[in-house]
Amino acid sequence: MRLPRIATVLLTALTLSLPTAAPAAVSGPDREPGAAAAPLREPAGQRLDAIADAKKLATVGLSGANDWACRPSAAHPRPLILAHGTLANGHVWAKTAPQYKAAGYCVFSLDYGKGGGLLTLIGGGTAPVAQSAKQLAVFVNGVLAATGAQQVDIVGHSQGGMMPRQYMRFEGGQAKVHTLVGLGPSNHGSQSPIVEGLLRDQPWLGALLNLIGGVVSEVTCPACGDQIAGSPFLQKLNAGGDTLPGVSYTVIASRYDTGVTPYNGQYLKGPGVSNILMQDICPWNFASHSNLDEDPLALRLALNALDPAHAVKPTC
Repeated sequence: MRLPRIATVLLTALTLSLPTAAPAAVSGPDREPGAAAAPLREPAGQRLDAIADAKKLATVGLSGANDWACRPSAAHPRPLILAHGTLANGHVWAKTAPQYKAAGYCVFSLDYGKGGGLLTLIGGGTAPVAQSAKQLAVFVNGVLAATGAQQVDIVGHSQGGMMPRQYMRFEGGQAKVHTLVGLGPSNHGSQSPIVEGLLRDQPWLGALLNLIGGVVSEVTCPACGDQIAGSPFLQKLNAGGDTLPGVSYTVIASRYDTGVTPYNGQYLKGPGVSNILMQDICPWNFASHSNLDEDPLALRLALNALDPAHAVKPTC
């Protein structure tokens, strides 16, 4: 999880808490030759409802994302969904969403897991992970309906790199996801409490919690408990194996991650998995958990995982 400056976080949270009309669709690029839209399997009314429901979850005002008129190209036929982490929102992708778009993707970002209480002033991702996975299902269905694509790719940070696995395993998403890239994902939880790790990584977060009088507990942040190593949620998620057939998985981890510990607990086992330690590529990269969603090396590795046929050698 990475959060913007305190003032920005509070302003964004308060703004997003107000009722807003869905952003008007802007014209996107025409579909490239050979990138035919998938046949619509539902009536037009249901399709429009799916898009409308997804728009309610979309990150508001994020540059480079949520152009509902975008049509995937032949080069990148799957829309890309960005999923934030615990105590965050989609604005953690402010630097990278435009870069994913510039790489040729139709980019979408959702805000999920708003559990209520004072923590909503900081961000989402606090509700039970299983509940957030249901929101991701709604968002994916709307993105597919809007773009005409048959599958999506997902890049997720922290909880956002793990939660899609719940969606794929228990919410019918397996056939709808081609590639999942996790940046510091909590796949097997953390040996230390999630919030404690985040406080070590971002001391200002503790000051903000004290300022607003918030108490992080199982009551206000069920997702924090879900992400403790050995939790009932993770035992159920990982029972029978980490992966599902037909999905490509990439985990991008940093040795200096204090948010999800130990870092190698983020790794997955199974077919179609690539586990990457950033320091094996660039030893002098000191990315922490909170900035993996904007680290240039992590971005390059994610882009390579999304399009391995055109991978670019990372520079340190």
